[in-house]
Amino acid sequence: MKRIFPQFLGIAFLGIGLWAWNEKGVLSNISSITDLGGFDPVWLFLVVGGVMFILGFAGCIGALRENTFLLKFFSVFLGIIFFLELTAGVLAFVFKDWIKDQLYFFINNNIRAYRDDIDLQNLIDFTQEYWQCCGAFGADDWNLNIYFNCTDSNASRERCGVPFSCCTKDPAEDVINTQCGYDARQKPEVDQQIVIYTKGCVPQFEKWLQDNLTIVAGIFIGIALLQIFGICLAQNLVSDIEAVRASW
Repeated sequence: MKRIFPQFLGIAFLGIGLWAWNEKGVLSNISSITDLGGFDPVWLFLVVGGVMFILGFAGCIGALRENTFLLKFFSVFLGIIFFLELTAGVLAFVFKDWIKDQLYFFINNNIRAYRDDIDLQNLIDFTQEYWQCCGAFGADDWNLNIYFNCTDSNASRERCGVPFSCCTKDPAEDVINTQCGYDARQKPEVDQQIVIYTKGCVPQFEKWLQDNLTIVAGIFIGIALLQIFGICLAQNLVSDIEAVRASW
């Protein structure tokens, strides 16, 4: 049962991703995949699900059928993932400023596409609520969105405002006020701090990372050890199979 668990989990992630695309009409119009200017969170489910299914299939079938090709594929594929994770970690440490710039660009690009995709919208709202932030480096980053910018030509009711996820929360309110961000950026900065979060998500993410560095490092080390254990186990099984075959 433990051997096939990753395989079923991968299928579940793939199923969720395909279902989400079907609900948005992407499967009936494949060209719409490239229409979204920002990041589609469904890709996370598809990529993670695909990788988990491939690894689960190769490891499970390879062990059950004593197939050395699948076991070697499992070991090499897991090794490549481990190497990519290690490389990404080193590069992120060495090029911290570049990573920060890319994160800033990524968030602002998704701010532009905030109303284009409901999944992306929910992801941005969750991020801003969880880290109590607004925009990449501040609330004024929402000027990049056609509905929230402060230009005179903008006829939207949300003009010079921010999404409700930028609003400070009142514990006494049971119902979310989705209009709390209207005209928020027209107020003086001192008054803005009362009704909305004025800190950007990039600085807040950095602060969260520093506050939870031990937990984050522990998770990554745990994942790395599991991957190394899986590679060693697969290689050991391959050696045992080849040794038995050689004695025939």
